[in-house]
Amino acid sequence: KCRLEGKVALITGGASGIGQCTAKVFAHHGAKVVIADIQDDLGHSVCEDIGSSNCSYVHCNVTDEDQIKNAVDKAVATHGKLDIMFNNAGIVDADKARIIDYDKSDFDRVLSVNVTGVFLGIKHAARVMVPARSGSIISTSSVSSTVGAAATHAYCASKHAVLGLTRNAAVELGQFGI
Repeated sequence: KCRLEGKVALITGGASGIGQCTAKVFAHHGAKVVIADIQDDLGHSVCEDIGSSNCSYVHCNVTDEDQIKNAVDKAVATHGKLDIMFNNAGIVDADKARIIDYDKSDFDRVLSVNVTGVFLGIKHAARVMVPARSGSIISTSSVSSTVGAAATHAYCASKHAVLGLTRNAAVELGQFGI
């Protein structure tokens, strides 16, 4: 029996890298997968590789709440539920070893994608999972979430934030089986 048979998974950043591999593994194990990404051509290509009966694509910039809401709503409208939310979309900034060389706009962009995107994913997944009293929310972090000097300042700060946000949300949502 496939471990994820009958499950519905939404994967942000699912068009490439870890997200793409996860989409393929989830589908292999029986899940219906919705890929949410800004890389439209790659996202459609991954869905073609997986098969249209098991995978669909929605354009989604995770920094835009309406687009995250739409992606969650599409998963539910298409499959009747959402069992797994994988907040995987993320970016790495240019390597600037010294904090005095950082532009605030670069720092803000990394935090917007890597942290706000996870916040919005958790928020809108919880919106449909709480009434169902079931679900799994997964957020990609990094070794940079527990140690310093492993990456750029913005990336390191963002992954620390993802870990804290995900842990805090787990405490709140655990009572609903999430």
